[in-house]
Amino acid sequence: MQSSLFHAVERLLPRVQTPSRYIGDELHAVKKCWDEVDVRFALAYPDLYDVGMSHLGTQVLYHLVNDRPDSLSERVFAPAEDMESLLREEDIPLFSLESRRPVTDFDLLGITLQYEMTYTNVLNLLSLARIPLRSEDRDDQHPFVLAGGPCAFNAEPLAPFFDLVCLGDGEDLLPQVIETYRRWREEGCPGGRDGFLRRIGRHRGMYIPEFFRPAYDADGELAGVQQVEGERSEIVKAVSRLDECPFPTRPVVPYTATVHDRASVEIFRGCTQGCRFCLAGMVYRPVRERTPDQVVNLCRDTIANTGYSEVSLASLSSTDHSGIQEVMQRLGTEFSDARVSISLPSLRVDDFSVEIAEAVKEVRDTGITLAPEAGTQRMRDVINKRVSEDDYVRALRAAFSAGCDTVKLYFMVGLPTETDDDVRGIARLVRLAHDVYRENPGSGRALQAHLSVACFIPKPHTPFQWEPQLGVDEFQRRIELLRGELPRRGLKFNWHDPEMSFLEGALARGDRTLADIVERAWRGGCRFDGWTEHFQPEKWYEAFSACGVDPDCFVTRERLREEILPWTHLHPGLSEKFLWDERERAYAGLTTEDCRRGECTDCGVCPNIGASCEAAAPLRSEDENE
Repeated sequence: MQSSLFHAVERLLPRVQTPSRYIGDELHAVKKCWDEVDVRFALAYPDLYDVGMSHLGTQVLYHLVNDRPDSLSERVFAPAEDMESLLREEDIPLFSLESRRPVTDFDLLGITLQYEMTYTNVLNLLSLARIPLRSEDRDDQHPFVLAGGPCAFNAEPLAPFFDLVCLGDGEDLLPQVIETYRRWREEGCPGGRDGFLRRIGRHRGMYIPEFFRPAYDADGELAGVQQVEGERSEIVKAVSRLDECPFPTRPVVPYTATVHDRASVEIFRGCTQGCRFCLAGMVYRPVRERTPDQVVNLCRDTIANTGYSEVSLASLSSTDHSGIQEVMQRLGTEFSDARVSISLPSLRVDDFSVEIAEAVKEVRDTGITLAPEAGTQRMRDVINKRVSEDDYVRALRAAFSAGCDTVKLYFMVGLPTETDDDVRGIARLVRLAHDVYRENPGSGRALQAHLSVACFIPKPHTPFQWEPQLGVDEFQRRIELLRGELPRRGLKFNWHDPEMSFLEGALARGDRTLADIVERAWRGGCRFDGWTEHFQPEKWYEAFSACGVDPDCFVTRERLREEILPWTHLHPGLSEKFLWDERERAYAGLTTEDCRRGECTDCGVCPNIGASCEAAAPLRSEDENE
């Protein structure tokens, strides 16, 4: 075990562009004595500090581990290009922020997989930490490398690089990992590294990639993922009750501005709206809520402990919380004198009421963010986005009447069955927002409209997982079509890079074949692939070509109903029949009601994971809302 790299790192700080990313010692950072704990856990986010410190899950897990007297957790982030160059030049290994110890000094290294375009950063972290990239090459001198997060539900493209993949809620999984590791070490590490993996693999939600092997047929097609060791042939996610989970009201407060520079409180987890394109809405089921009392108390304490002037009520769809109006009214009263604003980052168009709009506006000027996703009612029915144009107009009027003068709109292009008229429909809804604002001019200032358009990517474990994705040229054509229909003034238009979306689609739905490609792309210099200024698509194409793999086989090809999918053995609890039936309903233009508003949709989650939505109060019916 090496000593702290404090002085070595100090010498580098004047030579990098943003030294505050590497200083540590922020408000509420936890520094424990290494000699007084049994387990040392490095928590890594494979992107810049600015991004990782905005990730609420990192804050939750960091404090969850540090609240245990037998363990410590320290943070690790991907260094920017200038710091990476200096670390390699000066022969300094990647270090944690709290103690500036080498990552190899830790017992466990956990890496969150939030976004496919960070995959080369995962390899870069391991390389800078001097940990062998492949699990099979590690020995007792190296920490166990863990993965978690939504992308873990298809971990196959990175499977050879991880010792353990955790599926489900970290509040349930991480304490099991730590306790199992502590006992294994206490007993003298019986069976070596495999001994620990066999032991932890008995727990729910724990996937050991080396215990599974992909099998291919004579044509090179995936024939199955075979279990070669262990007790579980299918890995089912672990689930916690959110109202019983600890939540940090003393989060680490960065010195520098971050992507989301505000306090965040998770008010509920999961979503049963059933949008057919949404990975998070499928894999995070069932819905679990915190009570209004819990939400208000957590917000009050977090603001008092951090000094932030804004608190975000985080969830997949904040207005779906059964007590959201009570929460907003109480927070408005609580924070009106302190001028603390309340943001709802995820709004359902049909639930945005005048009362909520006024509560948002009461404490500070803010805008409204809406995600209709598709430009026509036909297209919204296909994706099960059960909102109408009248809902959209009512939401805009409510917000503008309450004084909002900024609107952010989110749409997608390339959805299944989409036509050019559907694309033009997006522009029509943007123009409609301007028309509604002229009728309800909010603050009296000019409307600030922002339009963001994503390229549809069929993600695993969704009803559209069998769909083909559009090619780069067709995505570009549809974006150009849309741009030609948009207002020339009063609008900021952003869209996702079609080439980046193409690669994201390959990584999202690929199998273990992609591991060699990811490694080759990384060795070719790929880093921060989700950042436009760093993205180098030609190097990715070179990696595919060198490995003899056509990326179109993962992206633009339709999957067959009977086809083996690389992620079938990684189970979020949904039944395949439910997903396929939802796909069929999409093509028939039929919507499916939220089970919290009506009957059970038989998605399979409740019986398959032994849980239910009972922890979340049912939503009022549409008639009651009216």
